Amino acid sequence: MVRRESPVQEPEVHEATTHDLGFFGRYLTIWVALCMIGGVALGQLLPAVPDVLARFTYAQVNIPVAILIWLMIYPMMVQVDFASIVGVRRQPKGITITLVVNWLIKPFTMFVFAWLFLQVLFAPLIEAGLAREYVAGAILLGAAPCTAMVFVWSYLTRGDPAYTLVQVAINDLIMLFAFAPIVLLLLGLSDITVPYDTVLLSVVLYIVIPLVAGYISRVWLIRTKGVEWFETVFLKALGPVTMAGLLLTLVLLFSFQGETILANPLHIALIAVPLVIQTIFIFAIAYGWARLWRVQHSVAAPAALIGASNFFELAVAAAIVLFGLQSGAALATVVGVLVEVPLMLMLVRFANRTRGHFPASDPVAG
Repeated sequence: MVRRESPVQEPEVHEATTHDLGFFGRYLTIWVALCMIGGVALGQLLPAVPDVLARFTYAQVNIPVAILIWLMIYPMMVQVDFASIVGVRRQPKGITITLVVNWLIKPFTMFVFAWLFLQVLFAPLIEAGLAREYVAGAILLGAAPCTAMVFVWSYLTRGDPAYTLVQVAINDLIMLFAFAPIVLLLLGLSDITVPYDTVLLSVVLYIVIPLVAGYISRVWLIRTKGVEWFETVFLKALGPVTMAGLLLTLVLLFSFQGETILANPLHIALIAVPLVIQTIFIFAIAYGWARLWRVQHSVAAPAALIGASNFFELAVAAAIVLFGLQSGAALATVVGVLVEVPLMLMLVRFANRTRGHFPASDPVAG
């Protein structure tokens, strides 16, 4: 998907289709499932592979996994146009909904749902210590809104591309300062103690460095090669990098998680329950709020979808740094990847079917 740097234009009318996701994106859930099978098999049949890779660790960071995660995150950060923030005043209602839902509601409801299901309702099925780790993984998912796939969800709902750029840019900047405090607060409520410097390390490694690298390379490439080359050549070439990094990371994660998964296969489904409920709940709040405020659909849909989806690449990375490759927290973040695409496509279809309930243009800002 290509973001436009130019002033807002009415998006071309089209019907949402899974083909717009591309081959890998369309079947992401299948790829994740295959990576789970392949990773578990690798860990069981060739245990020396994860054992050797686990040795390449420095300051709680596994170097091979860190490289793969950077390959996932950098292509997302380089696409964000921070100059678009000047357009924040054009859609104040949409931005308000996005920021309130993403930062004042979503992390805390994620904690509540995860705690309720994994540590209370499912307590007879999950050992207490493991349940706390699963909750920790859910917290990491809830503390960071989507920054990349939201462009796809916005496109599939005929979303306003300029508004989507603004909301992603603002969320990325807020994430720099809000992610660590929110994670520490909610982990504390879960009776999980994590040193602040460890959380800060994950923020620096997987937010600050990719964000700065993305911004600098974006500015330099556009200045030297032009916007058209950047969008049609560079970004297109980067497209497969994120997917390859994600799939290889998942294979490694599942190779480390093999024993846990084989011992507790039901846990995958149990972890998915609060994640699915949280996604639908957050979408309903943002989408319903936008409906009450009579926000135009091209803004309402992406405003709801960005909160419903998660920056799972960051969540996976943070879980590894904070709790380790073999932790329940890392497994919970991977389950988030497993359920997100089919669930978000369902919400996209719902948003498209209910387009008629929203004004065609914002009565205030439009």
